[in-house]
This record gives sequence, C-alpha cells and structure tokens, in this order.
Amino acid sequence: MRLLLMSDTHVPLRARRLPDELLCAADEADVVIHAGDWVDVATLDLLEGRARRLVGVFGNNDGAELRARLPETARAELGGLRFGVVHETGAARGREARCAARYPDLDVLVFGHSHIPWDTEAPGGLRLLNPGSPTDRRRQPYRTYMTCVVADGSLEEVVLHRLPMR
Repeated sequence: MRLLLMSDTHVPLRARRLPDELLCAADEADVVIHAGDWVDVATLDLLEGRARRLVGVFGNNDGAELRARLPETARAELGGLRFGVVHETGAARGREARCAARYPDLDVLVFGHSHIPWDTEAPGGLRLLNPGSPTDRRRQPYRTYMTCVVADGSLEEVVLHRLPMR
C-alpha cells in the first residue's frame, strides 16, 4: 500500500496551487494523508476528487467550512498498522514521550504545523512523521512531502521528497 503524506499546503496564501509533482504522487498513492492547514476548501475538494482514499484533519489556519468537514484527529488502519493524524503536537522537546503517552494505541502518528520534516521513533515504537510543507519551506532549505509503503504490517520506504526551488 503506497501512502502520500503532506501537510501545511496553505493554498492560496503560500502558493496558488499544489505542485504538479505532488498531484502526480496523489494520483499514484493508495492513500493520501493531509495533516492540516489546507486553508482553502478547493484544495480539500481537489484531493478528495483525485485520491483513492483521503485521510485528513483540520489545522489551526483552517476556517469553519474546513472544520465542518474534517476532524481534529483522524485514525485509520492501513495495511495492518494503526495510523493517527493530527495537526499540532506541541514543542519538539519531549515530543516522542508526549505523543507516546497521548496515543498509546497507534503505530504511526502523522503531524504537521511546524513545516519542519520529522521522522523519529518514540519509546515503545510509535513512529512520528511530519512531511513538512510542499508550498511553504519557511526556514527549511526545501519544500517537502513524504511517501512510504505499508507492507505486511510494517512501514517501509519512508522517503522525504524535496521539491525544486520556485
């Protein structure tokens, strides 16, 4: 099962549209996960129309219309792994222990908010993934997203993709 992970798209504030490479990855993925800060409803509509399956949450920059359509926390069993999706996890310091305590029933937690890519494992085995942002690199050298594969109940081939400079 191929997954595409993204967050913090901020369309149209940080980009007029999603990058073509990201849209192609959405077409190829079995599941698209978005960890919030869509900003516009059109991006949600676009990904709902393209994705085979979409798992998403709202973020702190998402208004009432997005909050009416998306949960604050999403959960999905994908390929035998228990995934959770949230926008914010708090400060980087202590994140692994805090998330392991808050989400003891998950195998993988996908989050956003910081625009900073993150891939760590908490004590007890919870994998924490932040794909960064495909539209707003903020203080990072690149705009980014992630892909991964779930096979036989394990997470494999986790890749951080760097998008070319605009």
